[in-house]
Amino acid sequence: MDNYRTKLKNITTFIFDFDGVLSDGKIWVLPDGDQVRATNVKDGYALQYALRKGYRVAVISGGYSETMRLRYKNFKGIEMFLSVHDKTDVFNEYLKSHQITEDEVLMMGDDIPDYEIMRRCGVKTCPADASQEIKELVDYISFQNGGNGAVRDVIEQTLRAQERWFEHDACVW
Repeated sequence: MDNYRTKLKNITTFIFDFDGVLSDGKIWVLPDGDQVRATNVKDGYALQYALRKGYRVAVISGGYSETMRLRYKNFKGIEMFLSVHDKTDVFNEYLKSHQITEDEVLMMGDDIPDYEIMRRCGVKTCPADASQEIKELVDYISFQNGGNGAVRDVIEQTLRAQERWFEHDACVW
């Protein structure tokens, strides 16, 4: 755990999967075919706070629904990559386009499609209800399930490790 906390000091970038990380993994299909997912407002607060502090935030997901984009459309700076078949290609391009190293990235994933890019990240995290293969890979398993505060948990820990949590601008959205 001490090594994990030390690694948090190098993080400049957060990458999250959507289904099972930002949402609880349940998908409600509406009569018009749209797919709706529930997200957590505390995760949302932490995401916008990290963005305001200058961290990069990206979502790389195999899933797609216009409501996924709508949830974060007002989060200035978040980058959404949806309907991704091979997350490795997107990850490689993201690192290159932002000129960042793998060591600067904290990723939270929950299932096998996240495995290949997670193994390369400086800090690997997952929700409490992640698959066994992911749990065996990570540096940290959140005490929260996906869609229920796991994202807030790792963002808050990172900002605390860098002494940037709960500063003067924390009380505004």
